[in-house]
Amino acid sequence: MSGHDQLALCLCEFTRLLWKLLLPLVVLTVLLLAVMVLLVAGMRLWFQASRNARRARDGRPTVAFFHPYCNAGGGRERVNIVVYTGDQDVTGGEILEGARRRFDIALLGTVEFVFLAHRMLVEPGLFPHFTLLGQSVGSVFLGWDALVQCVPDLYVDSMGYAFTLPIFRYLGGCSVASYVHYPTITTDMLSVVSERNHSAAKLVYYCMFAVLYGTAGSCSQLVMVNSSWTLDHILALWRARDRTSIVYPPCAVEHFLDAPLLEEEDGGGRGGQGEEEAPLLGGFRPEKDHWLQIRAFKKLVDRRVSLRDRESLRLVLVGGCRNQEDQDRVLMLRGLCQELGVGEHVDFRLNVPFEELKRELRSATIGLHTMWNEHFGIGVVECMAAGAVVLAHKSGGPRRDIVVPFEGGPTGFLADDEDGFADAMDRILRLAPGQRADIRRRARQSAARFSDREFEACFLAAMEPLMNTLER
Repeated sequence: MSGHDQLALCLCEFTRLLWKLLLPLVVLTVLLLAVMVLLVAGMRLWFQASRNARRARDGRPTVAFFHPYCNAGGGRERVNIVVYTGDQDVTGGEILEGARRRFDIALLGTVEFVFLAHRMLVEPGLFPHFTLLGQSVGSVFLGWDALVQCVPDLYVDSMGYAFTLPIFRYLGGCSVASYVHYPTITTDMLSVVSERNHSAAKLVYYCMFAVLYGTAGSCSQLVMVNSSWTLDHILALWRARDRTSIVYPPCAVEHFLDAPLLEEEDGGGRGGQGEEEAPLLGGFRPEKDHWLQIRAFKKLVDRRVSLRDRESLRLVLVGGCRNQEDQDRVLMLRGLCQELGVGEHVDFRLNVPFEELKRELRSATIGLHTMWNEHFGIGVVECMAAGAVVLAHKSGGPRRDIVVPFEGGPTGFLADDEDGFADAMDRILRLAPGQRADIRRRARQSAARFSDREFEACFLAAMEPLMNTLER
């Protein structure tokens, strides 16, 4: 027998072996799928029984919010409110008291807190590599822990953990909704990875994660987003146009609108001290880009010829420091101010009480915002409500939703680089007091669109279809 015939014989024998194995493999696959289906069906029935027993006991449906960090940062009486949180070192009463102190919110009725023991599963520090994927997988386990402890009628993800949505919808049999502040991945991120010539493997990883994220998010029966910028990215990734709407986040505008606007005095700012203040509001995080703001302020100071004009300018950085990393960043910013020679013109106000924040904003001439692609911009709204002339980054929510014309006139200014910010600040300061007053009044009236009352009305209107299904 020739070598060719022996090879043909071996191939035939190998083909027969594969054919003999095919039927057992098919049977085994069918059995495994059947077991998985039965297991999922059994868990779903168990969760449904748990939910029905809870509803029979309470006499009303339960709405649950997934908020693992609720202590770091109302519902109507016809429903029970449950909050899943990972804060283990506080009680429910302490969380509610913190909400009252920080946001002046007193909740009516009872709020039940379900404490999750494994919040570290969504901490970025746990995943030095493949962070997005790691946190998303961790959120699945955290979501499972939440579901086992309490099976609600309606589940609302308010923190961007989209991978928990299929868990609650298909295993728990719950109605599910989402309020998205910032997408886990955006089309901008995909473009940046592609344009910077990263490895093909990294691009494939981001693209595959975007597909998984979009699939998980599409499980949401109702999607609310906080801005037009977020809307565009969610529509591109989740493909849920028919059930997605914009619900602007609540801003504390009432606390600023209840006080009259301070009038400007000749030759000085609104505080009456002969100074023009420009506060930058926000936490000391890298994305806020304080470096851009300080360099732009340096260029503004250099344009002032007389010593008196220079001394009248002050930059006030108001924000929160969460940890040592933020403290180190503040030290670097102070060093940059000294290096540029504007240290005497820049004040840092860290972790100030809300009343002091109100005083700073009400006495300021300009409210600065330098973050690129801010998804919304609550700090910008607060500056407008306080009466400062806003100068924000020409991107994201400030450009599309906040610093927009109102009643036929401008409500602020936009820029996108050092020269642009310096030019805009110089222009604002050279406006006549009457012109600035007109801008401030329009901006203040426009800011009323983002009040707590408006948020409550829009949120309840968006939730109405799902709420109605619970009461049948």
